[in-house]
Amino acid sequence: MDIESTRQKLGSELRVALLRLAGHQDDLAAAEAAAIPYWGSCPPSVLGHREAASALRAQAEALLAAS
Repeated sequence: MDIESTRQKLGSELRVALLRLAGHQDDLAAAEAAAIPYWGSCPPSVLGHREAASALRAQAEALLAAS
């Protein structure tokens, strides 16, 4: 295996890991939001999980664009 194919494989695996983490953050946000009554205010942690998911997806896309 040459260096370039190793680099591409690692980049692909890293992108998958970032997207998996983003999905986990979305799941955490959904679970926390579901526990709050509809008249309750959204806790900051839900917004934080959503922001984390967005940032992880942005990094995954940046990694894809760089390859």
